[in-house]
Amino acid sequence: MAILDQNGDVMQPQAQASTLGAAFAYPGRAHEGASLSGDLSAWLPALGSSDADLIPDLPMLVSRQRDLIRNHGLASGAMQTFVDNVLGVDLRLQAQPDWRLLGRDEAWASEWATVSESLWQSWTQDPDFGSDVRGLTNFAGLSHQVFRGVMGNGAGLAVVNWLPEVGRVFATALQVVEADRLINPLGRIDDATFRSGVEIDSQGRPVAYHIANRHPGDMMALYGGMPEITRIESRMPWGRRRVIHVFDPTERAESHHGKPSFSAILGEFRTLGEYQKAELQAALTNAMVAAILEAPMDGATLQELFGSGQNYIDQRNSAAPVKMKRGAVLRTFPGEHLNPFTPGRPNDAFAPFMDSLLHIMAAGLNLPYELLAKDFSKVNYSSARAALLEAWRHFRGRRAFMATYWHQQVYLLLLEEWVNRGLLDAPDFYQKRYAYARARWNGPGRGWVDPQKEAAAAETRMALGISTFEDECAEQGVDWEGQLAQLKREVDRFASMGLQHPYMRPRAGQPGQSLAVVGQSDSTEPPPEEPQ
Repeated sequence: MAILDQNGDVMQPQAQASTLGAAFAYPGRAHEGASLSGDLSAWLPALGSSDADLIPDLPMLVSRQRDLIRNHGLASGAMQTFVDNVLGVDLRLQAQPDWRLLGRDEAWASEWATVSESLWQSWTQDPDFGSDVRGLTNFAGLSHQVFRGVMGNGAGLAVVNWLPEVGRVFATALQVVEADRLINPLGRIDDATFRSGVEIDSQGRPVAYHIANRHPGDMMALYGGMPEITRIESRMPWGRRRVIHVFDPTERAESHHGKPSFSAILGEFRTLGEYQKAELQAALTNAMVAAILEAPMDGATLQELFGSGQNYIDQRNSAAPVKMKRGAVLRTFPGEHLNPFTPGRPNDAFAPFMDSLLHIMAAGLNLPYELLAKDFSKVNYSSARAALLEAWRHFRGRRAFMATYWHQQVYLLLLEEWVNRGLLDAPDFYQKRYAYARARWNGPGRGWVDPQKEAAAAETRMALGISTFEDECAEQGVDWEGQLAQLKREVDRFASMGLQHPYMRPRAGQPGQSLAVVGQSDSTEPPPEEPQ
């Protein structure tokens, strides 16, 4: 059986066409978005790998975003909003070793977690001999640097150092550097082995990082020549990290660098800033003109009498200059008219255009418009809560990202040192280190739009068993065990002084119970007895 063409002749088999050739050979596309005619005919983006699409554009994307954050108030505010809601001061460790996998019990896990959390606090809080190699900040400051690097540069980078110096309690210390210092050695072009300073193996796994001894844009480079580049293996032979490269590897497969968070809306930010400047300049210029003095003669007459219009203006100003001031009485020559000047500023279209751009930028940043613009004047309780919940989902995702790729990796480094120094008992640590390192990282609280309603809702969730006290405290950025310990101290102290702590007082609608649901009932009668 053969296939015939429109003339009844047998069609001959043809070689498989290329992608572009096939597009022209079969102009009728199943997807309109793939059409090569009409308005889409000039839209032919390159089809490259994740690294090929990003790495050549990365320096320009980074420099433009940094310029925005330095000079654009809205961009700077957006960055600070992310830092405040994702990290706050910093994420707090809540150690949760997997005691079942380790063959232990809950009592051991609680004691072990308490010791590890105390050691963590000692290392993270000391700015002189703690986490920072330079001794300028503590771990919270380093975390902010890394997160700002992820948001602004596409990646955060830290070199792990071992400094057994006098005065240092722990030898593990971190040196956070900008990802710009990742450079191929000797000007080598990216290939199958090197990706902008990251050396990879045949599976794409990083095996080493090539880091310049100073930033390539440092002004001191003018006097020191080209920076030296050091090759640092990604891990020690037994698996300990030497470099922590924090970027989002989930956007596209096979990527080795991340992109700045404002990349998709840099054009909108620029347009907004330029439009604001233009409107402000126009308003200032128009404000300088108070009125217009109209001459009594036309141009030909002025030319005949004074030689030029400028001569008339000079003589007019010298004879009786017109100055605008409060309470002024203006005198004009016969035939002259003083016409008021009414500029077309402010532009009525300015505010709607600004709002339109702000909504686009807010969507690109995964922020509600109200949070980006810091404008809550047009929202009610329901819309504000919906907006904040949507933002909170994104913040929690970014927090989980930082906890996984930064905090947890640093915690593993510290655990290894503590175990080897005998500060923690962890048999078979290297075989079961992820069981020992299991932890929860709590950040800043979500906050309440209406505290009374949301507190009642939290109490209802706990009463129904769909939430726990730990979960509710974590939502508000509070350590539940610390909260309980502090609450017990306060209750005992109140009782010793003959006072009743507010926590022990009956709740509305449920006399005699301290954990009743607010607003459930206003009855003061005892509940009916259950049938026997």
